[in-house]
Amino acid sequence: MSTATIGYGTGIIPASGRPAQPRLRLTKRGRGVLTTLAAAPLVVGAFLFALNGGGATASLQSSDVPFEYVTVEAGQSLWSVAESIAPQADPRDVIEQLKDLNRLGSTELLAGQQLAIPVEYRQH
Repeated sequence: MSTATIGYGTGIIPASGRPAQPRLRLTKRGRGVLTTLAAAPLVVGAFLFALNGGGATASLQSSDVPFEYVTVEAGQSLWSVAESIAPQADPRDVIEQLKDLNRLGSTELLAGQQLAIPVEYRQH
């Protein structure tokens, strides 16, 4: 039989002098759950950062310059809009400005869609 002493407030200490190892062991599934719980706030933060685009965006309402808009008609393309608002300019440059100003992901337009016109091409 082994000898054990009872210490004050510490529980049972084996005769070897080393504290007993805890019986709680973390399983593979438990490690996965803890890793998931620790990584979840980071994933959510990265997702929200990606949605925001990583920076502040300006709204058209806060601008001091009033915008003029053109309404897209059925069958109209960005090229034809660019030619109609700026016949003297290169349509490719105007298309890029329209895409940037209106935050367009592609060159496809929908009938009835309103596009803000860059300041230099406004009709006075």
